[in-house]
Amino acid sequence: MAETVDVVVVGLGVGGEEVAGRLAEAGLRVVGVEGRLVGGECPYWGCVPSKMMIRAGNALAEARRVPQLAGAADVRADWAPVARRIRDEATDSWDDKVAVDRLVGKGVTFVRGWATITGPGEVTVGDRVFHASRGIVLGTGTEPAVPPIDGLAGTPLWTNREAIEVETLPASLIVLGGGAIGVELAQVFARFGVTVTVVEALDRLVALEEPESSDLAHDALTRDGVTVHVGVKASSVHHADGFTVSLSDGRTVSAEKLLVATGRKVDLSKLGVDRVGLDPAARSVTVDERMRAADKVWAVGDVTGHGAFTHMAMYQAGIAVRDILGQDGPPADYRATPRVTFTDPEIGAVGLTEAQARAAGTRVRVGTGQVPSSSRGWIHKVGNEGFIKLVEDADRGVLVGATSAGPVGGEVLSALAVAVHAQVPVETLRHMIYAYPTFHRGIEDALRDLH
Repeated sequence: MAETVDVVVVGLGVGGEEVAGRLAEAGLRVVGVEGRLVGGECPYWGCVPSKMMIRAGNALAEARRVPQLAGAADVRADWAPVARRIRDEATDSWDDKVAVDRLVGKGVTFVRGWATITGPGEVTVGDRVFHASRGIVLGTGTEPAVPPIDGLAGTPLWTNREAIEVETLPASLIVLGGGAIGVELAQVFARFGVTVTVVEALDRLVALEEPESSDLAHDALTRDGVTVHVGVKASSVHHADGFTVSLSDGRTVSAEKLLVATGRKVDLSKLGVDRVGLDPAARSVTVDERMRAADKVWAVGDVTGHGAFTHMAMYQAGIAVRDILGQDGPPADYRATPRVTFTDPEIGAVGLTEAQARAAGTRVRVGTGQVPSSSRGWIHKVGNEGFIKLVEDADRGVLVGATSAGPVGGEVLSALAVAVHAQVPVETLRHMIYAYPTFHRGIEDALRDLH
C-alpha cells in the first residue's frame, strides 16, 4: 500500500534539505530520501572542509610573510590538526546523525535509501511506496566526472572526496583540471609541502573567469611551487607504484597520487524521471523561473545546471518552497550569480565576464583598478596581489559583471553583487562614499578607469 504524503524530496543536499525542512515547518507531510549523507557534498566533501584546509594553508603562507613585515618566524607545516578539524568539527567523521536529527526535528519523515520515480507523483524507496499529492522535488546534485582517459579507469585515483578525507599527505600529486576545485586543492597541498603538478586542457586556469583572473591564479600557484601545464590534455595514465600521466605534447608527469578535478556531472539514469516526462540522459534538469521541471515536479541545486554552488541551491530552494506553498515572491534571476575561487588571493566574480557581455551584443565599457596600487593594498604589502574589474553596459549605464580579486576578494565582491543585482547606475556608484583605507575602495579606481 502506498503511503500518501504531500511532498517527497529526492536528494537531501543543501537544497533538498532546505526544501524538506521548510515545507515540513509549514505543516506539510514531507518525506525526504537520501542514499548518502544528509547535507550533501558541501558539509562533507566540499565548501566547509575544503575551506578549513584553505584557512590552514593561508595561515602557513601568512607566517612565511612575517620576515617581510614583522621580524622572523619558524614555520613547520603539520597536516594532522587539519585532518582532525575536518573529521571532528566539519564532518563528525562523515556521520550525518546531527543533520538527520535536525531534519526530523522539523517534522520531515527521513528515509535512507535510493529513490525511483515509479509514476506521476509516486516514489519508491526499497519496499516503500509514497504517493506525493502535491508533488516531487528533485535535489540529487552532481558527482565527480572522471574523463575516459586511457588507463585511468580502475586506478586508485582521488576525486575531491578522497582529497578531503586524506589523513596523511602524499609526497607528490598530479591534479587533472585547473578549475576552482583543482586550483584550490593544488595550492593547499603545495603549501603543506606536497610537490604538485596541475594539468589543464584549456589554455588557462579558471577558464570560465576573466583572463586576468587566470593570470593571477597561475602566478599564485607558481609562487607556491606548483608546476602548471595549460593547453595540454592527459592522453593516458599508467599506475604502478604511483601515477604516470602522458600528455598530449609528448611530455610525461609522475606523482604518488592523482586527483581528478575535471568537473561534475548529473546522473538521472536511475531516477525514473522518464515517468514524469523528463529525459534520463539529460545533462541537467531544465526548470522554469519557479523551479518547475514538469507537472508537480520541481528541481533545485546542482541538478538544474545553474551552477554547482551551495548559495545557488539555497536560493532555488526558497523559490521552490514559495511556489509549492502558493506564496508570492520574485522568480529566479541569475543575472547576478556570485562565485568565489578561494585561492590566495581570492577570486570573486559576479554576473558576466567581459567576453560574455560582448558575445551577448552588449556595448561594453571596462574599468580596472589594481589592488597593490590602492591605499589598502600598499599598506598590506606582501600578499597584496589582485585587481577589481568592472564590466558596464554602456547603453544603460549599469554594471553587468565584475571581478574582485585580492586578499579578501570574496568579501569585496558583495558590494559589486549588489550593484549588478540592483542595477545601480554607475553614476550613483561614482558618487558614493568609500571608506578609507579599505580594499573595497578599489572599486572607485575601477570606476575612474571605465572606458
